[in-house]
Amino acid sequence: MARQNKDTKVSKFRLVLIEDQTHKQLWSVRFTKVNFLVTVVTVVVCAAAVFYSIIAFTPIRTFIPGYPDSNARRAAIQNAILADSLENKMKVWEIYAVNLRKVLSGEEPMKIDSLINLGQAASASETGFSEEKDSLLRQQVMEEEQFVLSGQKDRLLPIEGMHFFTPLKGVISQGYDNVVHPFVDITAPANSVVKAALEGTVIFAGWTDAAGYTVQIQHSNDIITIYKHNQKLLKKTGDKVNAGAPIALVGSTGSLSTGDHLHFELWYKGEAVDPTKYINF
Repeated sequence: MARQNKDTKVSKFRLVLIEDQTHKQLWSVRFTKVNFLVTVVTVVVCAAAVFYSIIAFTPIRTFIPGYPDSNARRAAIQNAILADSLENKMKVWEIYAVNLRKVLSGEEPMKIDSLINLGQAASASETGFSEEKDSLLRQQVMEEEQFVLSGQKDRLLPIEGMHFFTPLKGVISQGYDNVVHPFVDITAPANSVVKAALEGTVIFAGWTDAAGYTVQIQHSNDIITIYKHNQKLLKKTGDKVNAGAPIALVGSTGSLSTGDHLHFELWYKGEAVDPTKYINF
């Protein structure tokens, strides 16, 4: 005699909506335990996704206690700039203390080049940014034989006797310091036109992680100008430019930038000099 199969029927349930007075059936639905669990999980997941989207992509998130609003973010940026300025001042005093200690102990004072290298090394160790590219700039320029601008017939003038075109009209947010900040930062509205300070040849126009979009121009008389943190470049490597020619647009690119500005460097015979002595920004 064959063995009877066990009952494998699935239990089903019905949810019915009935009018109380007439007992008329208005709505009904059948479901199983599995269908009920799947429906509940789907509704919970969809509700969570909708709630997350509302919080993440709408201004409602600003009402969450502790979430920073636009004023808080602006204050944070200003505090970061102030902290960076104070940090630079501390480095200056630290380097000064090292040199003073040497003088008081009868040792020979450190030369200015050593102090600059000490400050750059401390900055690189704290930020993780290597200044090796900048230190190799002079060697790179010397090796760029195809960009030779000066010849034996050129009349060599001292830098004080040259007329520089203002690369950008703006406000100097951080001035020149020959120890920790051998360049100037000029703030200006985004997309303002950056212009070449002198006639020359573009020896580099490209991107670096720290400086963003950068332009380097070789001029006659051993002069190099550098323009960093641009939003867009208008020239490419090898282009000839005239004094006052547009070369880039102001921006805030690169990991070392905290706002729209131009980082401008002026190099003369392999040494960084104060641009404000020769250019009226």
